[in-house]
Amino acid sequence: QKQLVESGGGLVQPGGSLRLSCAASGFFFDSYAIGWFRQAPGKEREAVSCITDRMRTTNYADAVKGRFTISRDNAKNTVFLQMNNLKPEDTAIYYCGLNWQPHLGRCAIDPDWFEYWGQGTQVTVSS
Repeated sequence: QKQLVESGGGLVQPGGSLRLSCAASGFFFDSYAIGWFRQAPGKEREAVSCITDRMRTTNYADAVKGRFTISRDNAKNTVFLQMNNLKPEDTAIYYCGLNWQPHLGRCAIDPDWFEYWGQGTQVTVSS
C-alpha cells in the first residue's frame, strides 16, 4: 500500500524554525520527484518546494526562498522540509506529495504537479 506520512508540524513563534518529515512506503521512493505544498483555510493550494529523484534539482516558491530547504534521504525513504524564519503567513497544513512519472528529472512549483499526497501536518506560526 502506497503511503506518505507527514510529521513535525506544530506551533512556533514568528522567527522560529520547524523541520517537517515525510516517510514514504509501498513504492520505489528513489524513482520519483517529491515535494511539499500547503493550504491555509479559505485559500488555494500553494506549492512550496520540490526535489528531483536524484536530488540534482530543487525548486522553491518565491515566498519561501532563502528560508526553507528541501532535502531527501533515499536510503530512509524520507523527504524533509527545514523551515527557518517562519512568518504568520506560513501558517497552513503542509502536505508532501509526488508526481507518478518516474525518473522525471525535473519538478514544478505548481500545485497541479502533485498527483498523490499524504494527510498533512499543521504548522501554526503565531505569537
